[in-house]
Amino acid sequence: MKEHRIDGIVITHPERVVYPDDDITKQDIADYYAAVMDWFLAGVSQRPTSVLRYPEGIGEKGFFQKHPIRGLQHTEHVRLREESGELDDYICPRSAASIIELVQFGAIEFHPWAARADSLDEADYLVFDLDPAPGLGWSEVVEAARLVKSRLAELALQSFVRTTGGKGLHVVVPLHSSCGWDVAKRFAQGFAHRLEEAQPHAFVAHASRSEREGKIFIDYLRNSRGATSVASYSLRARTGATVAMPLRWTELGKCQGAQDFTIRTARRRLAGLRSSPWEGFDTLRQSLHEALPAVDT
Repeated sequence: MKEHRIDGIVITHPERVVYPDDDITKQDIADYYAAVMDWFLAGVSQRPTSVLRYPEGIGEKGFFQKHPIRGLQHTEHVRLREESGELDDYICPRSAASIIELVQFGAIEFHPWAARADSLDEADYLVFDLDPAPGLGWSEVVEAARLVKSRLAELALQSFVRTTGGKGLHVVVPLHSSCGWDVAKRFAQGFAHRLEEAQPHAFVAHASRSEREGKIFIDYLRNSRGATSVASYSLRARTGATVAMPLRWTELGKCQGAQDFTIRTARRRLAGLRSSPWEGFDTLRQSLHEALPAVDT
């Protein structure tokens, strides 16, 4: 069989079907990440990153991997202190070769920290994950995201939006200024609970499924040290091979849901973009300290 190489990484068993319902192979996944690398890498580079691996395809059991594994030769790692006080090494990709190598080892999804390896105790963005209860439509999720955007704007905080590849949306708040995890967590929790108080029929800030019927869970728990959220442009290990896709707020009304962006359509979208849908995200400077009193519980 002909050897397949991408960024110097040999892709073994390139013909292996990873998405059985969609006839998408391991080679297709490697080709996808290679094609979107210029967009994708910035979101994971130099960040501790957990990967969701399906070595035998999504029809079999998958698992999250956050520590380096034997055989990785091109994937960087960082040593950090865990909550237990123990030191351990975490996957911390920095190059295209490291991403392709992880794909070679069965990675499909990439979930980075909201902090860089050189500043692990400071969040540089927040993520509010809007997770709708069964039965709610996409239009209701869109309206919820717009409301979150509006409430953040009232606190002088600019936000960005992306599809998650599933039923929900992420509203992301870049910080890029000194923000310890205690402040990030307090703000996110306070904001979510204030939104629930203001819109009790629409939002719930508690993870309990018994309280979520007919509502949108505003998941703020991703904003603590060690928590992760799916990277922009990451594939999802779901039928359809959907992609977590950043959008401009003006595009959100045209979006029909996760199925709009897949391994087969995402590259076409990116090829047609003249600038990043999150233009300014990496340079925007804003702080939670002035906004914190308005939501602090």
